[in-house]
Amino acid sequence: VAHARIRGGRRAKSRFTVCIMSGVRSKLALFLCGCYVVALGAHTGKESMAEHHEAEYYVAAVYEHPSILSPNPLALISRQEALELMNQNLDIYEQQVMTAAQKGVQIIVFPEDGIHGFNFTRTSIYPFLDFMPSPQVVGWNPCLEPRRFNDTEVLQRLSCMAIEGDMFLVANLGTKQPCHSSDPGCPNDGRYQFNTNVVFSNKGTLVDRYRKHNLYFEAAFDVPLNVDHITFDTPFAGRFGIFTCFDILFFDPAIRLLRDYKVKHVVYPTAWMNQLPLLAAIEIQKAFAVAFGINVLAANVHHPVLGMTGSGIHTPLESFWYHDMENPEGHLIIARVAKNPVGLISAENATGETDPSHSKFVKILSGDPYCEKDAQEVHCDEATKWNMNAPPTFHSEMMYDNFTLVPVWGKEGYLHVCSNGLCCYLLYERPTLSEELYALGVFDGLHTVHGTYYIQVCALVRCGGLGFDTCGQEITEATGIFEFHLWGNFSTSYIFPLFLTSGMTPEVPDQLGWEKDHYFLRKSGLSSGLVTAALYGRLYERD
Repeated sequence: VAHARIRGGRRAKSRFTVCIMSGVRSKLALFLCGCYVVALGAHTGKESMAEHHEAEYYVAAVYEHPSILSPNPLALISRQEALELMNQNLDIYEQQVMTAAQKGVQIIVFPEDGIHGFNFTRTSIYPFLDFMPSPQVVGWNPCLEPRRFNDTEVLQRLSCMAIEGDMFLVANLGTKQPCHSSDPGCPNDGRYQFNTNVVFSNKGTLVDRYRKHNLYFEAAFDVPLNVDHITFDTPFAGRFGIFTCFDILFFDPAIRLLRDYKVKHVVYPTAWMNQLPLLAAIEIQKAFAVAFGINVLAANVHHPVLGMTGSGIHTPLESFWYHDMENPEGHLIIARVAKNPVGLISAENATGETDPSHSKFVKILSGDPYCEKDAQEVHCDEATKWNMNAPPTFHSEMMYDNFTLVPVWGKEGYLHVCSNGLCCYLLYERPTLSEELYALGVFDGLHTVHGTYYIQVCALVRCGGLGFDTCGQEITEATGIFEFHLWGNFSTSYIFPLFLTSGMTPEVPDQLGWEKDHYFLRKSGLSSGLVTAALYGRLYERD
């Protein structure tokens, strides 16, 4: 573990950790994992390794941007006034491109809403919208052909930045597209308005565009009639996929893009408000990269007062991430990224079964007696017959959902808790007891606040206080150290490992995967106190 200083937050410390993860099988071979390198807001500078393997890597950047916002997004203003505000943000983008170019960056990603802001109405956002021709129909370089279309000033600046920095550039802006009344989907005002990501090549050519499908309370924008499944090819790393923010929680386009288009890299502009314990920005970004064995280049806006921070370049082997709720400044993350992300070794080659705790876990799944020595007595519980002195179950709200939980007491134990068809299990040991309450929670149902989607969740969380009603509160610091197996009888193969330790530090499982129709996460040797360890399953067909 090496420590480095970062500018900004009062906790000016950064962990740089390498962890090896053994391999396990997956029903859909989706859950490929590897090692993490975690560097808070800084690239790790492993130049010597990169020099030996330069051809195997590319250099990527994401910028967490403290966007300059309209003082009154509901006001009706002119196109010129809108351009004046957007150009202030674009000036900052240009500075970041120039900084990235000096570091040899080949692709840079900027966040959602970073140029125009948010909280507009459909009418008030109109002056901020660029006209967007279809890249599938029109070949166009806005920087070199600025007069070809009207109302394309933002696209022109982005195109010129890509040329100036000699890099692929991904950015998010609002776009407009006229439509005719003969089009049954055409809005009454005669135009579509889209939340749009654009991709420019290092020559400034508009390579493609993605129109956000899963809008998050965005009255200013329309949902495209057909889902965009957008990929683009690069000379330095092959094929990339692209989607935006809330899309990450849904089958279309995110899962279908990875399942059907053989994408190894995803660029991901987002404007994400952190919601602990299960949906902080870096938490879901990292889980997505681990679950699918891909690289995720995630750029968030930076507005701590709104709970918005958390960007990263996440691979199955390493993470370069930034999360800062105190510093008002933006942050540029630069990292070398493997062109072919490497996952876990297969389950057949894993040696974890020889570990005593893992052997105990496998025996429990097999229905063998689970025995514990207590002083001079030996207590055995069949896997289907539970200790009558088991901790009490209780209910508490977590992420607006009514979780069923049991407290995690004592230095070791074996717990289970069920809801609907999902049962969650925890086998744990603790080297020392901390003065904190932890709980094992389960939820199997339709989430209906801030979006509607069906989830199955097994979560081990640190509670906000010592009362049961504090379980599910937003916590970022913890001291409790665990060695544990967490597992459940999930009825989906789409399961995301959410794993955070103290100080918003992404943690790495030792092992992850299926065993006897149960999906499990295993960990020993936490680097710091556990905040959240959860298996977050999505049942897309039940949304």
